[in-house]
Amino acid sequence: MGSKTFEATTENFASEVLGADTPVLVDFWAEWCGPCKMIAPIVDQLADDYEGRLKVGKLDADANPDVVIQYGVMGIPTLILFNKGEVVNRVTGFKPRERLIDELGLAGQIA
Repeated sequence: MGSKTFEATTENFASEVLGADTPVLVDFWAEWCGPCKMIAPIVDQLADDYEGRLKVGKLDADANPDVVIQYGVMGIPTLILFNKGEVVNRVTGFKPRERLIDELGLAGQIA
């Protein structure tokens, strides 16, 4: 986990993600997932690039199945962008950094 990301869990999801004042990007991942390991440095870089404008959390899908089920995550990695407690966008699977930014709508919403 990067220094500017936080660990999202079932216990803190409501306060850290849904109750956040800024948009929150949550990376649903698992230790055994190869594409998750490939996207992790990109997610860490987004946390650095958007510091102060976007919170970035990482949620271990295996350790937090209730949240995975609640948000209908069917494959990992899945990145979900929340704003004011609502799902704004989601991307599933590995994508290069610029494509992630485009598909999540980060350039228009947060930049």
